[in-house]
Amino acid sequence: MILASPLVFFTSIWIALMLVKCAASEITKSHPQCSPAMKRSRDNKQEARMRKDDSTKAWLLQYEQLLHIEEHDFAMRPGFGGSPVPVGIDVQVESIDSISEVNMDFTMTFYLRHYWKDERLSFPSTTNKSMTFDHRLIKKIWVPDIFFVHSKRSFIHDTTVENIMLRVYPDGNVLFSLRVTVSAMCLMDFSRFPLDTQSCSLELESYAYNEEDLMLYWKQGNRSLNTDEHISLSQFFIEDFSASSGFAFYSSTGWYNRLFINFVLRRHIFFFVLQTHFPAMLMVMLSWVSFWIDQRAVPARVSLGITTVLTMSTIISGMSPSMPQVSYIKAVDVYLWVSSLFVFLSVIEYAAVNYLTTMEERKHSNKTGKPSGMYNIDRVQAMAFDGCYHDCKTEMDQTSFSLYSEEDSVQERSTGSPSTNSSQIKRRQSLGEDVGRIILENNHVIDTYSRIFFPIVYIIFNLFYWGIYV
Repeated sequence: MILASPLVFFTSIWIALMLVKCAASEITKSHPQCSPAMKRSRDNKQEARMRKDDSTKAWLLQYEQLLHIEEHDFAMRPGFGGSPVPVGIDVQVESIDSISEVNMDFTMTFYLRHYWKDERLSFPSTTNKSMTFDHRLIKKIWVPDIFFVHSKRSFIHDTTVENIMLRVYPDGNVLFSLRVTVSAMCLMDFSRFPLDTQSCSLELESYAYNEEDLMLYWKQGNRSLNTDEHISLSQFFIEDFSASSGFAFYSSTGWYNRLFINFVLRRHIFFFVLQTHFPAMLMVMLSWVSFWIDQRAVPARVSLGITTVLTMSTIISGMSPSMPQVSYIKAVDVYLWVSSLFVFLSVIEYAAVNYLTTMEERKHSNKTGKPSGMYNIDRVQAMAFDGCYHDCKTEMDQTSFSLYSEEDSVQERSTGSPSTNSSQIKRRQSLGEDVGRIILENNHVIDTYSRIFFPIVYIIFNLFYWGIYV
């Protein structure tokens, strides 16, 4: 009993303390003004912590308050319900990165600048200074929805940050600039390739707003399109840059303003002359050498003809991978295929000469009853061995001439005759006459005419080709 009384005493004290604590908490919840000083202190600490953690966000909030962004609905265009908003365009071309004949497109990098007025963004300013923002404010205001017609791919540069600039003036005028690279389609005509001139254009248009809501125009007319002085291409020379405007009609949405960036490219021909035209010309001239080779030297003339034909085939096949698969004939095709035709005809010419020579010798052997020189077994075997026709009469003349020359040299050395030079000149002249006689006697009439006919026709073809395409 003595031990139970202290236990009951401490238990009653603990219950009383718990009741007092619960009552105090209920009073605080029902009456928050009881501790206003503590609450203000806590709020001030939280605001200070927020400013310290994100000072940029606090500044943006101040700009938004100055521009009244939260007070307007920027999902609507400026002056909605009234006249269309005029948007001026200014372009600074930085570079033309590539021209692809296979894909029929071009890639261009440029600065695209928009100018318009939005009175909702006007702000009071005593110094009349503008405010400049980066890409973080673009999503909160209205900007023109310009896109590139016939573009295959495009992107805004984002190194080190997105290359976007927004400048707002006190009266509400806005400058929106961005750096973009666009790859767009260009309809090229290769009928005069490689002596061609290509005209390409990049087209700008609003995607959602037709002419009743938005009016696109060049800010300064033709001077709105500026180019870098150092723009150069490996295969083209830029002849002209110009700006123009027009309209585009869509059956479901109506008429739209469209702006054009036009440029004319003229191809440098020197590279293709060195790679295609000049080698083809050399192969044609090389095929004419067979007209001056003895008609009975079959291996020499046949190997020369086959070599030139295969070389022309290699030149033609080497041009195919770098060209689009168009269905019409190009200028380079005309030149290469006509050159191939000349090379092929030189081979056919020797086939005709060989056939006619064989028929003539058969007729001669049938009349005389003796085998002609073409059918002499020893000569045929010798010709098959070294590729040259051996004439018995010629060999005898050359043998006797060599023997006679040796005897004369021995006599001249023994007697010391002063007429050595004159006798050598006479012998050389007689040898030249014999060689010339042999060539003329072994030459067919078709070879004689081909030596003149082939070069003249090829020269006429070149005059017409370069005169028409250049």
